[in-house]
Amino acid sequence: MHRIGWLVPAVTLSLAGPLSFAAEEKQSKESEKQALAKDVKTVKVSLEKGLSASEAEGKPISAKFEIEDGKLQLSVYTAKDGKFYEVIVDHQTGKVAKTEPITSGDDFTAAKAQNDAMAKSKTSLRSAVGQALKANKGYRAVSATPSLEGGQSAAEVTLVKGNEWKTVKEKLD
Repeated sequence: MHRIGWLVPAVTLSLAGPLSFAAEEKQSKESEKQALAKDVKTVKVSLEKGLSASEAEGKPISAKFEIEDGKLQLSVYTAKDGKFYEVIVDHQTGKVAKTEPITSGDDFTAAKAQNDAMAKSKTSLRSAVGQALKANKGYRAVSATPSLEGGQSAAEVTLVKGNEWKTVKEKLD
């Protein structure tokens, strides 16, 4: 009888751990999203201008504002001569702050897939972001990521207005 008595609380505790971790992770992502929305309001350089600035380092294949090490940054992946790069554009001046090669890992896998999608596109990523913004007045573009769906190239553009988020698809062909 004593065995069952301590087993139930132990099982309950073991189940509560993952559940609270998942809740904390969701809350963390939500607060990160709120911080990103707040920070994006203050930038002087739009995602479109960041895409333009990155063209000096290759063809833009994706772009996003993100919080890295507690600071807002504008990251653009580019492709040039069969190689991939992460270009950090200063979101206050619009100048390229840093360029690093992408040679392995998840970033390389993502860049390769994004490059494949852009290879089939007839429209630039910058143009797709412009179309999304034109159709969604008052929003700011936070990210643009191309993909292939059934052989068709499209960009998923994430937008924010205040704390309201939406993601739209723009055809790239």
